[in-house]
Amino acid sequence: MVRRLPSLSSLRAFEAAARHGSFKRAASELAVTPTAVSHQIRALEAHVGFSLFERRTRQVILTEPGAKLYPVLRDGFDAFAETIERLTGRRSRAQVTISATIAFTACWLVPRVAAFRALHPDIDLQLQASDEVVNMEEAGVDIAIRYGSGPYPGFAVTPLFADRFAPVFNPMLKLAGVEDLSRWPLIDFQWKRRSPDNPTWSRWFAEAGLDEPAEPAQLRFSDESHAIQAAVAGQGIALASLALVQDDLAAGHLIQPFGPAISGFRHHLLRRETQAGPAVTAVAQWLQSEAEVTARPFSVSARRKALAGPSSI
Repeated sequence: MVRRLPSLSSLRAFEAAARHGSFKRAASELAVTPTAVSHQIRALEAHVGFSLFERRTRQVILTEPGAKLYPVLRDGFDAFAETIERLTGRRSRAQVTISATIAFTACWLVPRVAAFRALHPDIDLQLQASDEVVNMEEAGVDIAIRYGSGPYPGFAVTPLFADRFAPVFNPMLKLAGVEDLSRWPLIDFQWKRRSPDNPTWSRWFAEAGLDEPAEPAQLRFSDESHAIQAAVAGQGIALASLALVQDDLAAGHLIQPFGPAISGFRHHLLRRETQAGPAVTAVAQWLQSEAEVTARPFSVSARRKALAGPSSI
């Protein structure tokens, strides 16, 4: 039987463009020009007799036939690579780039990297920390963790966990209750977004049914992670994300003995809709499993243990 197949170069160009959602990034991977990638895909479309992409400004989207062809080629090329690696004794290292806010990266992602490496020693993580919204395609980002209410059109979106904020502090401050809040500075940080739903001290006092101090002592930071570290160091009381301080609460570095806990926003995992390589999928599944652990409430027994624990670190 004679196989009437298009050229391998055109199939490679299509698979790379579909995976990246971009002719430009496909060209960079294949070490050719974007024009060459476009010509190869045009030739493939002429061979099969239908369009494989919708061409849009700075983006290409698979058509229905293209979406059916892409996973067949992707799995085929992955199988070629794995077989050749086994035969030659080589195993290439995959790299997955994650974009997240500075605080989420420092307080949530970084402490979990060692556990990820133990599970996936052949995948390298590259963490891009920024409080600015990055263009995933231009920045070469595979997964983005976005904090907000959405929606996020053009991406495959997986909700991770909703955030809650409450007063936390080093147990050495020895606050007996909310009546002692005025004894220490209130640690705050600057929210990038302007929203009445931001979990601020003013909102916390209102939901607690308390009068906000007229001129409270304050310690303000431009970054949330610095505010958390100041609380760990015993410099005051922070209104902090309970998800981001979960490890410090468990270790007894911080305590959260009283509420209320007020609502924040939700963390979402974003991927480009055409991207589903095995390494990216493995990282996404790991992030989801870690998020499920974070979503579990910090138990009363653990909080009591923290209260009774050491006051310094």
